[in-house]
Amino acid sequence: MTQPVPTPTVRRVDPKHRYEILVDDTVAGLTAYRDRDDQRVFYHTEVDDAFAGQGLASVLVQQALTDVRTSGKRIVPVCPYVAKFLKKHDEFADIVDPVTPEILQWLDTVPAS
Repeated sequence: MTQPVPTPTVRRVDPKHRYEILVDDTVAGLTAYRDRDDQRVFYHTEVDDAFAGQGLASVLVQQALTDVRTSGKRIVPVCPYVAKFLKKHDEFADIVDPVTPEILQWLDTVPAS
């Protein structure tokens, strides 16, 4: 009898400024952000090699962006993965702001978590 594949869960971890995706209570990946006024600036996404190839990054980013919409914020996709995801998912287009030199400069001045 085969074991059922665990359903991943996504949680927002505000003190660490990131969303995490968990598989069997193990953090399998994350997408990191910083808030700038009404914008949530996503700058990094990663999935642990042990969980690669399972589509977890897509699940993670989709749920993170849905949470941003619910919170009333806007998305700034500095992270290449988030930018690529948004090109394929235009349902978020109405809440996406462009990456500007000003935002990149601001991001360089914000301490990392």
